[in-house]
Amino acid sequence: MKVLIIGQGGREHALAWKLKQSPRIGKLFCAPGNGGTSKIARNIALKADDLTGLKDFCLREKIDLTVVGPEIPLACGIVDHFQESGLRVFGPSKKAAQLEASKVFTKELAISENIPTAFCEIFTDAGEAKDFIKTQKMPIVIKADGLAAGKGVIIAQTFREACETIDEIMVKKVFGLSGEKVIIEEFLEGEEASIIVITDGENIIPLASSQDHKRAFDGDKGPNTGGMGAYSPALVVTDEIFENTLNRIIKPAINGMHKRGINYKGVLYAGIIITENGPKLLEFNVRFGDPETQAILPRSDSDLLYLMQRAIEGDLDGYRLSWDQRSSVCVVLSSGGYPGKYEKNKKISGIDSTESLRDTFVFHAGTKIDDRGDLVTSGGRVLNVVSLGEDINDAIKKVYEACDMIKFEDMHYRRDIGHKALIRSVRGI
Repeated sequence: MKVLIIGQGGREHALAWKLKQSPRIGKLFCAPGNGGTSKIARNIALKADDLTGLKDFCLREKIDLTVVGPEIPLACGIVDHFQESGLRVFGPSKKAAQLEASKVFTKELAISENIPTAFCEIFTDAGEAKDFIKTQKMPIVIKADGLAAGKGVIIAQTFREACETIDEIMVKKVFGLSGEKVIIEEFLEGEEASIIVITDGENIIPLASSQDHKRAFDGDKGPNTGGMGAYSPALVVTDEIFENTLNRIIKPAINGMHKRGINYKGVLYAGIIITENGPKLLEFNVRFGDPETQAILPRSDSDLLYLMQRAIEGDLDGYRLSWDQRSSVCVVLSSGGYPGKYEKNKKISGIDSTESLRDTFVFHAGTKIDDRGDLVTSGGRVLNVVSLGEDINDAIKKVYEACDMIKFEDMHYRRDIGHKALIRSVRGI
């Protein structure tokens, strides 16, 4: 089979790495890809939102399957666009992608389907939003309605900060049209986790649980980022919580979409928070998480390409995945200054040294090969270093040993990825 992966991040490199292992794979392409994907696939100089260019490439090259990594092309309707030309593509339709493209849509769905989630109000006027905030206790959560590269959710600690956030989103339009509406919701106490499933529109195949680390600095301090690391499995997700999430959050969402005439196929990611009253929905994503995917896929012993094929064909009933029971930890190496301003074209060294480490992988994100043939930085999140260990402690030790081997100017990474799980394992909870 000829397969095209759309995207250029660490998630896409991990997907390429996993798909490459399938006996069904023939030629593998990435558009636009990165410095890492260029070693296992052919990079194509097409942007992820160039729907027409990508479609024409697939028709010309007779691509058998396209796998969409990022959310923007999904929200733009790439699946519908491809299917109209007879192309097979793994991912949800434009209508289905509203579950990520519009937080208002998701909230309204959750309320109608009795999915446990935070109390909220929705606003289109900044003044009315501020008046509502006056009646609420702090901290409070403010969300831009549309896509914002993982940065559209702000936890305001004070009334002043909340008002400034409203002005940033609704008046200054820092997220563009994504800030036409805002959701203001109660702050939920608890620990977050991620549950990702593959669905054929009716049946669901859950992946292993994971936990992302959104904040830029140790101790969950600093601004939100696209994700600074993840580990799998998430020890906070007990069997009971896992089943509760599937039955009370994910399945009702898919059924609710059916009621609206939308057949949801592809990946559905539930970001949950585990409260004293059980798991509650924070958000849905309509694609593989990043960096959760980088932590999860090395634990999978199953054929990802075959799984995607069966999902497209509506044939997941009775299918089961096989998992490595070891723990996995992913640490993101980022450019200094990220998620704010940062410099590019910093030469990267030391990746070759990690190849001597057993059960350690490096997935590229913001990298490219420059005109001199050197591997250099080209984004905020640069590399994803992943290690498997017999337990969470072993995986943490291995991954940070590998991180210390890699160098580039102003490199930054968190030193506490997986520590919540480590604490749980020590305490036996």
